[in-house]
Amino acid sequence: MQRTLSHHLPAQIGTTVRIAGWVHRRRLLKSVAFLIVRDAAGLAQVVVTDPAVRAEVEKLTEETVVEIIATATANETAPAGVELTDPTVRPLGPPAVPPPFDLYRPALTASLPTQLDNAPTALRHPTRSAALRVSAAAVAGFRATLDARDFVEVHTPKVVSSSTESGANVFALDWFGRPAYLAQSPQFYKQLMVGVFERVYEVGPVFRAEPHDTVRHLAQYTSLDVELGFVDDHHDVMRVLRDTLAGMLAAVGERAAGALAAVGVALPQVPAEIPAVHFTEALTIAGAPADEPDLAPAHERALGEWAHREHGSDFLFVTGYPMAKRPFYTHPDPARPAYSNGFDLLFRGLELVTGGQRLHRHADYLAALAARGESVEPYAGYLDAFRHGMPPHGGFAIGLERFVARLVGADNIREVTAFPRDLHRLTP
Repeated sequence: MQRTLSHHLPAQIGTTVRIAGWVHRRRLLKSVAFLIVRDAAGLAQVVVTDPAVRAEVEKLTEETVVEIIATATANETAPAGVELTDPTVRPLGPPAVPPPFDLYRPALTASLPTQLDNAPTALRHPTRSAALRVSAAAVAGFRATLDARDFVEVHTPKVVSSSTESGANVFALDWFGRPAYLAQSPQFYKQLMVGVFERVYEVGPVFRAEPHDTVRHLAQYTSLDVELGFVDDHHDVMRVLRDTLAGMLAAVGERAAGALAAVGVALPQVPAEIPAVHFTEALTIAGAPADEPDLAPAHERALGEWAHREHGSDFLFVTGYPMAKRPFYTHPDPARPAYSNGFDLLFRGLELVTGGQRLHRHADYLAALAARGESVEPYAGYLDAFRHGMPPHGGFAIGLERFVARLVGADNIREVTAFPRDLHRLTP
């Protein structure tokens, strides 16, 4: 008999079905026992009245894997309006050792460190797994939106020979006796692939050896990277980002509606045109000094509140960051060379995306490196492509875990990360 997942039970009322899953909870009453079974799709309620079957159910522990063959019977009070009656119950393994917290409760009461220490079982809780379903749906939407716009997915190296892109905060490793580093970003490679496909994207891990110990930082996270050629300036990139976010949220609504319901989340609307302010204006709005070189978290929160109050938007572009705070490959604003054609996107008062227009002329790269007192030699393999013709281009990167955390209202990015890696954690 073919296995039926719990969410397909309503279509099987009146028939004999076979389900399988984990013992989510047992309720042993005087005249009847209820066995709640959890599978990948949800919960199913099994009603036990036969004394012999009840005796078997009493031996089961929570999280034991079982198979049930029973009759699907309509009952409005049961999950999905169906309960399973006249069951036979067969364990598919030995009795499970119960985890150190109750998975059947609406919320996990264990501390976050305890949850992370026991991640393989904590992730079974519907609220924890819901965040991962949202994440998966967001990635599917990211890919689908860009595929529909003729982008090509690429896969770039995660081990590199130099730590040149963002300074010294990299993880070093031994590569057959030679020094190597975990990549902080696919930035250089995705730019080079613009010279091949014009429009590219990547979904992959990036590594940051920055000693952050905050609720918004990880040492390894998933980056959703995009780069596109033949742009006029960064505004073209911002429009693609807007459409990409809309596609991601639409996919979450379509593919993860149940997960959203499990965490009580309604999707935000992406405006047809996301409001934007220049960095200098952003400082004024946030009440920051005019000579502030960057936005602090408190400034971002103030800007998020302003965008919601003035524009009814959960999203806000901040453009024109000072060139001094942007990587050397950033294109300056032709009208205000001290400021960049770069941007950040804030989502509910938190930086979610960094992007902008890049330099595309070889001579401009040489000048930019010279102005910063940096040697050309470490970048030789990267810069060579610009000698052979590259179009005006730009791109952006979305931190997946940060996006999901903000979307579902998690207080800590680790709540939406299956197996986080940070300053303190390398296991499980």
